[in-house]
Amino acid sequence: MAARLPAPLVLDFYATYQQYFRFVWASARRLGTSEPDLDDVVQEIFLVIHAKLHTVQSPDSLRSWIYGVVRRTVSSHRRTHTARSERTGALDDSLVAAKGPTPLDLSEQNAKRALLEELLSGLSEPKREVFILAELEEMSAPEIAAALEIPLNTAYSRLRHARADFEGALARHQRQTAKWRPA
Repeated sequence: MAARLPAPLVLDFYATYQQYFRFVWASARRLGTSEPDLDDVVQEIFLVIHAKLHTVQSPDSLRSWIYGVVRRTVSSHRRTHTARSERTGALDDSLVAAKGPTPLDLSEQNAKRALLEELLSGLSEPKREVFILAELEEMSAPEIAAALEIPLNTAYSRLRHARADFEGALARHQRQTAKWRPA
């Protein structure tokens, strides 16, 4: 008698969407998707997830698999956006700061977000990805290694270097800011 194969894993798209929407949105934003393009990119990511969800082998690796989809989609979008901007000579919307009066709380939050984005942009792309996944998305090193398809020791090494680079950049920023503060 032939060995019986296990039934294929069937994941519910709606439940996956509900559970991972914030993760996808935040990851796409942190990987450099500009605010005006964010909704379209997130929609494109979920279209890919919907089409390929049946290929997931293990529910334990779903988050890593989803991050891989986010990463590839954002990268593709960035290449397309860069090529389009070069052809049209358009300004990158992500470089144009929003102007206008805001309440103090929103202003402080925006300043912190801008500082975080500035510090993250100072990291090389491989280090930035690992740092974001570990520190902001709270993924473990094995999950990061699986998501990025890199060896586990490479994930640990990149994270250690990224943390050191980030802390160094933050310390430089704080020293620079302290010079300009009134006594």
